[in-house]
Amino acid sequence: MTQSITPAEIHPRITDPLLPDLLPSERLLWTPRQLAELTRTVGGELATALRGLLRFDADQRWWARLALTDGVELWLLSWLPGQQTRPHDHGGAAGAFTVLQGELTEEYRYPGGPIRQRVHTAGGGLGFGAGRAHRLGNASATPAASVHAYSPPLVPTREYSALAEVPAEIPPLPVVVP
Repeated sequence: MTQSITPAEIHPRITDPLLPDLLPSERLLWTPRQLAELTRTVGGELATALRGLLRFDADQRWWARLALTDGVELWLLSWLPGQQTRPHDHGGAAGAFTVLQGELTEEYRYPGGPIRQRVHTAGGGLGFGAGRAHRLGNASATPAASVHAYSPPLVPTREYSALAEVPAEIPPLPVVVP
């Protein structure tokens, strides 16, 4: 069995050679720690380029995919005050985010656990495993932006009407048969 290892697809307006260097094509599965390191590095080292891409939309949250490989997808999101996601999990993928500017409030829950809340400020964020469900939003009075990464890539999220509805076990990733 052979794995498809394709070069990274990089957003056309990101020209800094650092980003492709951060995305080894042979890494097909990233850990939460590796994803957190990736979002921290991209948010710190490429902050000027990312701010040049940012858009803020009063009607909906804005996002742009920064990169995609066989092992990871990387996104830039903007958040005006009051904008938030619905409660969701990442379909069995691990993830991470780092706040580029402003602050984001996260309500989160692991299956069977309590609902908790945490505020992430610029430069902060975290990596998380496949079992975490959350709602992320901008509860502050100023615009925010964040860098997100998920592995494996392109796994659909599952939405819930409330975090209390997260099942006792997050279903595993679907098996891909070559």
